Amino acid sequence: MPTAEPRRTGINWFKYAAPQRFHAWAGRIVPWALGLAAVLAAAGLWIGLAVAPTDHQQGDAYRIIFIHVPAAWMSMVVYVAMAFWAAIGLAFNARLAAMLASALAPTGALMTFIALWTGALWGKPTWGTWWVWDARLTSELILLFLYIGFLSLHASIDDPRRADRAAALLALVGAVNVPIIYFSVTWWNTLHQGATIRLGQPPTMAAPMLLGLLVMTLAFWAYCIGVVLMRLRVIVLQRELHAGWARQVLGAPT
Repeated sequence: MPTAEPRRTGINWFKYAAPQRFHAWAGRIVPWALGLAAVLAAAGLWIGLAVAPTDHQQGDAYRIIFIHVPAAWMSMVVYVAMAFWAAIGLAFNARLAAMLASALAPTGALMTFIALWTGALWGKPTWGTWWVWDARLTSELILLFLYIGFLSLHASIDDPRRADRAAALLALVGAVNVPIIYFSVTWWNTLHQGATIRLGQPPTMAAPMLLGLLVMTLAFWAYCIGVVLMRLRVIVLQRELHAGWARQVLGAPT
């Protein structure tokens, strides 16, 4: 007696590796991610600027952390994600993974620039100078150069697949800088303050400050997801222009 074929459950994530399916899926996610980012940013800024108390040491100058800290966190998170997907693309010759690495790089560079710029604004009233060559700031500046190097190297090679491989190697080599940034305040004696939030330890800031920081961090996460997916959709269309579906989306003659 024939037996029924077992029913498959769950989501087949591999089908989204096809550029056409991923392009459509990402198009549905982008407006939700950007809308969520706007709502969270408005709430986070209100908490940080209007609800959180004034710091007893730094005064109101500390409020820059609600932009600076999430941007600094995302600069490292995005680089790790970029290096990861670049490695996947390099190891498995996965087109979409390489495209995702390319889409992540500009957003990571923006987050790093914001972290450096807001850090200078914070450093002037706190340290009395816009910049110091301490370990945390210098390694964060190197991170910006790595992002720029990734983008420049990729743009300098005409063949997209060769460009993906060359930029992936640079991303993997540069990944060693991320733990240096994170642990720099522990490994070396620097002006930059240590981590305020540590896993397994109570926070050293007031609850409204912590809430505003966490909400702004979620806002930055949502923004990065939305913008990266938006950019990835453009890259997919550029790379898949030879395919009929991509030309149809662009309204070009097939």
